[in-house]
Amino acid sequence: MKLISLTDNLNKPCNLISFKDRLIMFDTGLDLSSCLAFLPLPLSFSQHFSSLPGWTPNNSSEVQFDLCSQELKECGGKIFVDSAPEFCCPELPCNPANVDVIFISNYLCLLGLPYITERTDFHGMVYATEPTIQIGKQFIEEIIMLIERTPKVKTATQWKKNVQESMPFPINIQSLPPNEWKQMYTMKELESSLSKVKVIGFGEKIDIFGSFSVSAHSSGCCIGSCNWVVETAHKKIVYLSSTSTLTTHPAPVDHVPLRKADVMIVTNLTQTPSCNPDSMLLEMCNRVQQALALGGNVLIPCYASGIIFDLFECLISHLDNSGFSTTPIYFISPVADQSLAYSNILAEWLTANKQSRVYLPDEPFGHSQLVRIGRLKQYSGIHLEAFSSDYRSPCVVFTGHPSLRFGDAVHFMEMWKSSPNNLVVFTEPDFPYLEALAPYQPIAMKTLHCPIDTSLNFSQVNKLIRELKPSNLLVSEKYTVSPPHLPHKPEFVVSTEEGIQLIPYRKREWLEVKMNRQFERAEMDSELAASLTPNQLKNGLSMVTVTCILDAKDNHYKLRPLTKSEIQSLKSTKQGVPIPPSFYTTGSLDLTKFMTLLAKAGITDASFEKTNGGFIIHLKNEEAFVTSDETQTHIVCDANDTLRIMLKNMVTECLARI
Repeated sequence: MKLISLTDNLNKPCNLISFKDRLIMFDTGLDLSSCLAFLPLPLSFSQHFSSLPGWTPNNSSEVQFDLCSQELKECGGKIFVDSAPEFCCPELPCNPANVDVIFISNYLCLLGLPYITERTDFHGMVYATEPTIQIGKQFIEEIIMLIERTPKVKTATQWKKNVQESMPFPINIQSLPPNEWKQMYTMKELESSLSKVKVIGFGEKIDIFGSFSVSAHSSGCCIGSCNWVVETAHKKIVYLSSTSTLTTHPAPVDHVPLRKADVMIVTNLTQTPSCNPDSMLLEMCNRVQQALALGGNVLIPCYASGIIFDLFECLISHLDNSGFSTTPIYFISPVADQSLAYSNILAEWLTANKQSRVYLPDEPFGHSQLVRIGRLKQYSGIHLEAFSSDYRSPCVVFTGHPSLRFGDAVHFMEMWKSSPNNLVVFTEPDFPYLEALAPYQPIAMKTLHCPIDTSLNFSQVNKLIRELKPSNLLVSEKYTVSPPHLPHKPEFVVSTEEGIQLIPYRKREWLEVKMNRQFERAEMDSELAASLTPNQLKNGLSMVTVTCILDAKDNHYKLRPLTKSEIQSLKSTKQGVPIPPSFYTTGSLDLTKFMTLLAKAGITDASFEKTNGGFIIHLKNEEAFVTSDETQTHIVCDANDTLRIMLKNMVTECLARI
């Protein structure tokens, strides 16, 4: 088995695995943090963004100076591209047409799929759970609509020709190389891509070209998120991605099928190992309450799905119990209606507690009741007349995008940033909050960084690994050292116990893990099985010889009896050889006996050398050689058929007979 990781961001994974002559891709993560290098897209004319000065490197020519000053703007010592945002799409190390199948673990890992299915020669299969497809569709539609409703007149391209590592972008362009950035695909490409995805349910096994079976099992991180198990008759590979052992709204993690794997690949661990989700949630509720008490407004940039469902219930309950039951709560997104409605028809993918509410009957999520009584109000955008008439301040606004580069959040940031009573709360861990705020500087409003990431932390994943006991554990080398921002925390690493081999991998480097296949499973025809009479050698051990045909088709093997015509054909081509044979050979080649037979046959120039698990015998004058190990023997003798047959007979004589 071989593995290569295509992204530097472990929380937006894209991994290729070569196994049993098949190329499998797990996840198609799209790194959205590259959009932080771009200016925000305001809904209307912005005096602040339009008045930012141009920037150019000191060593540029006059022509380059003019181009750079038009495309690059400076704010607070950082530079931003004045163009529609672009996203970092992983480049494949092979022809996409060679990829046989893609498995998507959750809706956040779906974003890069249209780049592969619509803009390359990929023609394989794609599998994901139903919620992953539907929530991912809403997630991507929101991004496309938010960007397309504020189009840029020009697309900046010249700046990429003069990129230097020293340029003060708000992101690290070494880990996010601009040559891999691409503008967002279209709605038409999205629809076409999702039409190619096949649905798989939890626990359902699918056969992949007869080579192996694959099944999805709940990972407990978000609705429909899953871990993958790849199995043959004798080998097992587990792909662990975005897993959570906390109790929120998705179905709990199913770890039983993940046990005793030959290889386990672990990725997508928490981005905030030092932050406890419960503590972050409590701090957010308290700080929001304080801001409202001062008459300030609260902006919570967020995604339209995921942890937001829990935030609605917890924050509104806290405010109601704190005397702020009349403070309006707004949820603004182009897909707000679909997101709130769709979450309530996914009962089978939720926790047992939320599933039971369906049979009362009641909605699984509390936000449905909040919407009905008007406590939570949703709108597709702030341009609607309904929002203008309902808007009251102070208020709490949930809206996108958490990067603060596009969406209604840009408008609220510009409107509220000058007041110290207002508060912006960052709950999504995908974007560094200081970099997200950089193009809005100077700002007076308060900021609160409360990243809520329910994915496995290092303590949880180490405990899970000890329980699952894989033979080989593959993790990024980044998980084997403390995070760069927490170098004093040596406990924030993936560790193993005796009996589990930890194998780190790097971005864009093929890693090979030996999974020697000693056996294949074959089905025996019932007629053939009925004709066999095993002989008992000792208690619990019987043996029988079998003469049959081995049919191999689509990587499935079947033993069946010979037909009369096949027997006649074998007798005519192998005259003098009894059918069935009078004996069968077994065991390993006896080297001493073979060398003796060669000498008796007059071959005195034979020499041998040991190899890993076997040996090679060289016949120099005859230009032939014999290789042998525990499982197979090969005779290479192209020029002399007589010698080849003689060597074959010698090999047969040196093997044990049954």
